[in-house]
Amino acid sequence: MASNIPSRAGPLALVGGDELNPGNEPQDEVLVAAAKGGPAFVLATAAGRQRPDLAVRNARAWFKRLGLDVDELPAIRRSDVTSPKNAEFARAGRFFYLVGGDPGLVPKTLADTPVWDAIVKAWREGAALAGSSAGAMALGEWTLIRDRRPGDAKRRYRSALSIVPGNAVIPHFDRFGERWVDGALAAAPRDDVVLVAVDERSAAVWRNGVWQAFGPGRVTIITRSDRRRFASGERIEGIPQPAI
Repeated sequence: MASNIPSRAGPLALVGGDELNPGNEPQDEVLVAAAKGGPAFVLATAAGRQRPDLAVRNARAWFKRLGLDVDELPAIRRSDVTSPKNAEFARAGRFFYLVGGDPGLVPKTLADTPVWDAIVKAWREGAALAGSSAGAMALGEWTLIRDRRPGDAKRRYRSALSIVPGNAVIPHFDRFGERWVDGALAAAPRDDVVLVAVDERSAAVWRNGVWQAFGPGRVTIITRSDRRRFASGERIEGIPQPAI
């Protein structure tokens, strides 16, 4: 699939979880470099029902180690993401990181809002955009949410932010995400759905028109007819190009 994104679009990272910890340096250094010292933001939307303050504190400490000062871009409540002031901050941003948490919260909160529109526009003009775990899931065409009860491996599809069309991300693939595969394939809304399964502290990173694996783990591309694994440094085949 050909990309319709301007060549100046910044890097995009789908991280498999356990973010803001050692092992994430390879992909995070790519993102930090793209920020070029400009305004950098963490969005704790997915952690809104847990400890968003802790997620922000961890992000500040982690990226400080990598030479980047990050601030919180408020995105917990609908009033946050419809705020003209917050949208103005986002429009000037050069780095956006969506942390993990609840897979359903991010698209529900951000979709069709001035803040998200400003983030996408900034990314198209060169800013770095990344999501980890639930944050990465939100960047696909669908996010996978629990079908019935806690611990249930069955997943159902919910429309997400569609930065990467035709895809659903399965994070934590080396820990528990692999248990989601059969249910996700069975429930897929289309035959051509691509599951991007990412190990923890690893990432599928898009830059300059190419997807590449980063980190200590693997990226596994799964369809109804095929499964392929990619190690760090390898070019990933099978993920659709980002689209707006």
